[in-house]
Amino acid sequence: MTGAEVPAAQAAPLRGIKVIEFTHMVMGPTAGVILGDLGADVIKVEPLKGDNTRRLTGSGAGYFPMYNRNKRSVALDLKHPKGREVALRLIQSADIVLENFRPGTMSSLGLDYDSLKPAHPRLIYCSLKGFLSGPYQNRVALDEVTQMMGGLAYMTGLPDRPLRAGSSVIDITGGMFGVIAILSALHQREATGTGSHVTSALFETTAFLVGQHMAQQAVSGEAPPPMSVRQSAWAIYDIFHLDSGDRLFVGIVSDSLWLRFCEEFGLTEWAADESLSTNAGRVAAREQLLAAINRLFSPMDIASLSERLERAGLPFSPINTPGDLFTDPHLTASGGLLPVHLTDGDRAGEATALPRLPVEFGQTKPPLHKDVPHAGAHNREVLSELGLDTETIAALINEGVLSN
Repeated sequence: MTGAEVPAAQAAPLRGIKVIEFTHMVMGPTAGVILGDLGADVIKVEPLKGDNTRRLTGSGAGYFPMYNRNKRSVALDLKHPKGREVALRLIQSADIVLENFRPGTMSSLGLDYDSLKPAHPRLIYCSLKGFLSGPYQNRVALDEVTQMMGGLAYMTGLPDRPLRAGSSVIDITGGMFGVIAILSALHQREATGTGSHVTSALFETTAFLVGQHMAQQAVSGEAPPPMSVRQSAWAIYDIFHLDSGDRLFVGIVSDSLWLRFCEEFGLTEWAADESLSTNAGRVAAREQLLAAINRLFSPMDIASLSERLERAGLPFSPINTPGDLFTDPHLTASGGLLPVHLTDGDRAGEATALPRLPVEFGQTKPPLHKDVPHAGAHNREVLSELGLDTETIAALINEGVLSN
């Protein structure tokens, strides 16, 4: 083991922490999968027929397999009194509860923080909502709703056509902020001995993400235009089209990178031109420079051009699709994709590989502890750990409290 490597167990720093997850869609499951990837024992409580997210099609078809690995599944009827009793026993055994249902749902079940706190003062309870406390707090929200409300869709699209980002970026980031709050609460619990209720929300997450544009307006005194029509801060920060049909983004964001670019491509006149020695000078000549660089690049093939740009230390990228990442040389060689199996739909049982949590402990990445679970796959295992015997579990199944 080299000095940069760590034992696999250290890549699971939350081992010994137990999480009960009452979530669906993306925001809540994102928080759960991060905790599970970091080694926590995450038990996902689903309806008897399984989380409805399992049955989404179209752009939602990937939600469940992406955000529900490293979890155990219990399929339980929370509307049944005995189902709530099981849920309470699960919670009593846990360190953390996650929930992302509409306001009032958990309190109607007696599973809200205030109801649970007296019997479990060390519990950390994370709510993942549309809005934090304030006038909007009881509204129902979606990722796309808050992208529109928070100005992110405006900044992504054209001036007259707001456009949501091409990923559930607010749900995912909101889940991440929820985990940050949870980890802070765990640290605080070590000092105080008591848990707390933490909340993350979509709208405030969106506001945080567009804060740079709010600050831009504060600094410049002008409302920022959408990114699609913005004035770039740099002269060379664009997509170039090759004769082969390939496209490549290249960014030259410092004077030193400009000189490296000129040296690599033999552009001695540009390197010696004082008017181009600063970014401001290059911005003034942006149109001429872009046209000349496109003529330089267009006859080259993407492999050799990429090799030269990498050698020069310049930021660059081909224009990929998500599907290209399945065979990306870096992700496949470095173990950046985790092998999992699909559990639902026409391709249930098929193997695939999905992005791993993007962190390393030394050089060790968080491992796959458990494949994506089938609904209720761990009913007997989890309830046995709570002390329920075989006959009691069988009776709960017969009564329709648990799935079989």
